[in-house]
Amino acid sequence: MTDVSTPVDSPPSEPAAAATRPRWARTALLAVVFICAACGLVYELALVTLGSYLIGNTATQASIVLAVMVFAMGIGSLAAKPLQRHATMAFALIELLLAAIGGLSVLLLYGAFAYLELYTPGLVVVAFVLGVLIGAEIPLLMVLLQRIRAQSPGSAVADMFAADYIGALLGGLAFPFLLLPLLGQIRGAIAVGIVNAVAGVFLVFVLFGHELRRREQVGFGLGAIVVISLLLGAFAYSTTFETTARQALYRDPIVYSRQTPYQDIVITQRTLPGLGPDTRLYLNGDLQFSSIDEYRYHEALVHPVLAGPHRRVLILGGGDGLAMREVLRYNDVDSATLVELDPTMVQLARTDHRLRALNKNSMNDRRARVIAADAFAWLRNNGEQFDAIIVDMPDPDETATAKLYSAEFYTLVRAHLAPGARMVVQSGSPYFAPKSYWCIDATLQAAGLRTMPYHVDVPSFGDWGFFLAATDSSPALRLAAPPGLRFLSATELASAATFPLDRGYRSMPVSTLMNPRILQYQQSEWAAY
Repeated sequence: MTDVSTPVDSPPSEPAAAATRPRWARTALLAVVFICAACGLVYELALVTLGSYLIGNTATQASIVLAVMVFAMGIGSLAAKPLQRHATMAFALIELLLAAIGGLSVLLLYGAFAYLELYTPGLVVVAFVLGVLIGAEIPLLMVLLQRIRAQSPGSAVADMFAADYIGALLGGLAFPFLLLPLLGQIRGAIAVGIVNAVAGVFLVFVLFGHELRRREQVGFGLGAIVVISLLLGAFAYSTTFETTARQALYRDPIVYSRQTPYQDIVITQRTLPGLGPDTRLYLNGDLQFSSIDEYRYHEALVHPVLAGPHRRVLILGGGDGLAMREVLRYNDVDSATLVELDPTMVQLARTDHRLRALNKNSMNDRRARVIAADAFAWLRNNGEQFDAIIVDMPDPDETATAKLYSAEFYTLVRAHLAPGARMVVQSGSPYFAPKSYWCIDATLQAAGLRTMPYHVDVPSFGDWGFFLAATDSSPALRLAAPPGLRFLSATELASAATFPLDRGYRSMPVSTLMNPRILQYQQSEWAAY
């Protein structure tokens, strides 16, 4: 019969010492489990989020990170088996490595993306290493828990995983609602690394320090000082590093940058000989406009749709205010409602002197009603109808934006068209991404809309396409624009409706919420360039 006073999992080389530990030791150890689980999930979410910002396609990035980390956690659990005889020291070293690598993971991967173009291999390596270390934690913590007080295996596992799962909940909620808004990706991960290291130091020195030899205590203490100092130094230097690395991604000097809960906003500016300042807006690394030729894009986007009824206009997207500028050129526009997801972008368009000069202060016009909301949700919950709707969304190269090019979304937009109303959709390049372009056409038609394709040349973008659309009850679609525009003329409109054979119509499947084909086409086609 087993003596229940002897920890069943305690290795012979490290005898039980429960009597030397305070009564709260077991609770403290479970608290460490709680903290370690929260830190581990934050590392995981940070890698997924970084990939979605830098590469796009959140689904793919999440799949890579989760698959690699879960696989590596299994390997880590197996690798921890021979370490159980020296669980205290093994756990100490694992926590220091985890704090250093996890805390610096975002900074290192961002550097790999900006300077070395090795992001994806780096992501796989970092996710694997973190997974191995996280996987090794639980077996070692289980041994340490049994040393404090022996339990049946079922009870020990229940206690351990309860703390682990609750900690994961904390980390999962803290990352998007606390760390990301307050500290950003790089500093948030570093701060969590520091917490991870402190938790490891507490467990080793306060609860199990007496099991270590003097030499081991000194070595671990010095290692902890090095790791925590490294993380504190990285935290202090992170802003400089991020600014320098971000600048390496853009050819022009960055004059504004802001990471919001929704996107990474960057404005660059340089002076071009004979042309003046070239101001460019990037969202998540994608160019939104160049001030040198943005008028071509926005005239082509706005004026053909406003050739029909336009007393009440709805703009979906277009948070920079440039489409609003073109809309408000019409004195007979009574109201222009703009729905933009990111309130920071709205505030920037209203206050930044560069954007205000470009949008003619349109976002502060008395006829402009600006709403910070998700367009999909706003359309579902709002019953207003409009004479013209302008869909000026970012390209569908991410999971979050692909839904804005779905049959479901266009059906919602269609419900907001007043009798005789028309809408226009920016649709990417029929030259560089013809599958994506004509997929939008098929999707609009699946939503019950008649379409008219057209395209213009925007030098900073290349050949760029749009779709004018209306319901069957609306008058026949035709391209028209008022006189006096800088770019769009009757001659230009005539050529805009003509497509050469290599860019002409092709039959494509419909993109839906559950099968976002537009995302697949967008990523594969632009990857070729």
